Amino acid sequence: MNRIKNYSFFQTFWLVILRMLVGWHFLYEGVSKMLNHGWSAYPYLMDSGGFMAEFFRSIAANPVMLTVVNYINIYGLTLVGLGLILGCFASMASVGGILFLAMYYLSHPPFIGADYLMPTEGSYLWIDKNLIEAAVLFVLICFPTSRIIGFDRYIFRKKIKDK
Repeated sequence: MNRIKNYSFFQTFWLVILRMLVGWHFLYEGVSKMLNHGWSAYPYLMDSGGFMAEFFRSIAANPVMLTVVNYINIYGLTLVGLGLILGCFASMASVGGILFLAMYYLSHPPFIGADYLMPTEGSYLWIDKNLIEAAVLFVLICFPTSRIIGFDRYIFRKKIKDK
């Protein structure tokens, strides 16, 4: 844990900014789904491609599973975002975010010949924004700035002092 105190001001500043930017993205995605009462993951799941397409489509076809997935998306994205922004259980929030991004990546993999009905933001080949954001979350796990600037500083205070 000593390495936490060895970050320069600029390293700490930009890692915290990075954590908050990614957190904002997750929070916004969750809250926008929460406020859109007609939102459902159904179209996204039905548009799935790749080797796991049938799995995602089976979730969409099952009303109970779809309801569960909708709630997990809405509240999970919101909690991941809040955890990252506030620096509260940020490592757990990062792992949760990685799991979300992995599912999104597997649902719509950016492979050659992949054609989706839902519009994308660009042309990707193997690497898309989901994979990049997951890599950022891995960096944030490796450099836990929430223990410097965030609620984790207070939550894990005793554990850090003991070491």
